[in-house]
Amino acid sequence: MPLPPLSPARVFAQLVPPPAGTDSRENELSRVAGGVPACLLPPGREVHVGGSAELSASPDRAKVTFYLRSRKGEAGAARSSVTRRLDYVVQTARQRGSITENEMSVTKNFSRTDNIYKMEAEVCITFSDFGKMQDVCNFLVEKLGCSVIISPPHFYHTMEKIDALRRQVCLAAVGSARQKAQEVCQLFGQPLGKPLLIREEEVKEWEGHHENHLANSPDSLGLQQRLQSGTIHVSSRIFAVFEIKGEKKKKQAAHINVN
Repeated sequence: MPLPPLSPARVFAQLVPPPAGTDSRENELSRVAGGVPACLLPPGREVHVGGSAELSASPDRAKVTFYLRSRKGEAGAARSSVTRRLDYVVQTARQRGSITENEMSVTKNFSRTDNIYKMEAEVCITFSDFGKMQDVCNFLVEKLGCSVIISPPHFYHTMEKIDALRRQVCLAAVGSARQKAQEVCQLFGQPLGKPLLIREEEVKEWEGHHENHLANSPDSLGLQQRLQSGTIHVSSRIFAVFEIKGEKKKKQAAHINVN
């Protein structure tokens, strides 16, 4: 039987000692084994808490496509016109953007309609440095003008970045729960023990902001708006049970009478 949803601020503490003659370790395991909720089993020295956290991460990659086209009456002229600009784009990306071969792909298409030859080329580049991305795009616009068409950047996250964010938010939620349990135990003058159960109750992921319903089309967004729209948010809510340590028994000195 699953636990009902808990709000992050709800705390339930138990300070009743376990029944006499019951091994504390076995009692702990019985409360967390078999999927039986701890609140339905005999009470022990433990504190039940909920914790939550929310973290966000900006995109770490941007993909930009450069389009080059030429229409000529001669095949060689059409091909030469695009090839010169294509080489210039590739050279600029390597020198000013520090782009490697694995971060760039080039496609070419040559066709003929009636007596007109058409040459098209696309250069798709993935940037990890957004400052260099802007530098490359601005430089090519300045040097090539309208002879090159540059797509708006498409921002996204690598799987490594998303996985790291998911782990971080879960650990942050667990840390929040432990801090809460620590403060509860301090309130009652009890030492906090080890965790007996940690369960992630809910995980949510979304891009941008909850209220981010922009009326503008995606192509009309500025660079900062695109970054904000591509920012991913992850929230985590966990339920945890911590042991409350028993009071240390004072050692009694032995007295031996010698007659």
